[in-house]
Amino acid sequence: MSFGDAWQGIKYVFKHEQNFRFQAVAAVVVLVAAAVLKLDRAEFVLIFFLIIAVMVLELINSAVEKFADLLKPRLSHQIEVVKDIMAAMVFLAAFGSLVIGLIIFWPHLNIDLN
Repeated sequence: MSFGDAWQGIKYVFKHEQNFRFQAVAAVVVLVAAAVLKLDRAEFVLIFFLIIAVMVLELINSAVEKFADLLKPRLSHQIEVVKDIMAAMVFLAAFGSLVIGLIIFWPHLNIDLN
């Protein structure tokens, strides 16, 4: 396994998976916001970790989907269940990251709801 192989995998998923592209754009927006709002080091590290975690899970999801398609036809119920579980994994990670992100960013936005 080399850096070149890893980069080819990232490029493939970026080209073929809309969710990964969305997550990459969202990651850039969040990192820019973190820099503009001057998050402290611990907040920035947590945000960066969450971004990487969601994107890694999306890569795993994409790999399992491709592998599953090799094993059984796309219309197989078992393969559909595996794909749904993988999508749920990514969704939970993304939703949890969103909640944690809101908790981190909210105090920096200086929004008074009263």
